[in-house]
Amino acid sequence: MSVAGVVFYIFALTVLAGGVFTVVSRNPVHSVLWLITAFIGATGLFVLMGAEFLAMLLMIVYVGAVAVLFLFVVMMLDIDFAELKAGMAKYLPIALLIGVILLIELAMIFGTWVAADGVTLLARPEAGEIANTEALGRVVYTEYLLLFQLAGLVLLVAMIGAIVLTMRHRKDIKRQNVVMQMQRDPKAAIKLVDVKPGQGL
Repeated sequence: MSVAGVVFYIFALTVLAGGVFTVVSRNPVHSVLWLITAFIGATGLFVLMGAEFLAMLLMIVYVGAVAVLFLFVVMMLDIDFAELKAGMAKYLPIALLIGVILLIELAMIFGTWVAADGVTLLARPEAGEIANTEALGRVVYTEYLLLFQLAGLVLLVAMIGAIVLTMRHRKDIKRQNVVMQMQRDPKAAIKLVDVKPGQGL
């Protein structure tokens, strides 16, 4: 076995172990740390495939931003681990049933997987011809431009939905009304009081 093969199996086992322990860890902080481990293993796999841009993107965006944000949020929340474990034990049979169903579906899919005649994968550029960033841009913005735009639209709708669901209008909080402030009359807003010497307001 070559060195690349050994490194591939190391990174693949890292991704599998990180994914499994992310799900089964009882401590949310440990789950986030295992998720970061899975991301690092996936980064190594991308490097082995020659997709350095995707590898660095995964490391910078997911490990450097998203996973660290998850870690900060989980550590700042006051989580009752006893109540969390009780809730997990309550729904464990349903979760196991869903997991078994998903495994059966995956086995059925991979057991009957066949490639149709005449189907070819995307043409991969030769080494040194163009950079993988340019090749990725050509694929995303030519063959899959519509799907790329639809994915952005789905994310936009999800963001708007999250804002609408979490926004609360409380009546006991004074809010700034910019339109009313701009349309106010200075003569009606300002009151001049003639205070005589020696007297208070």
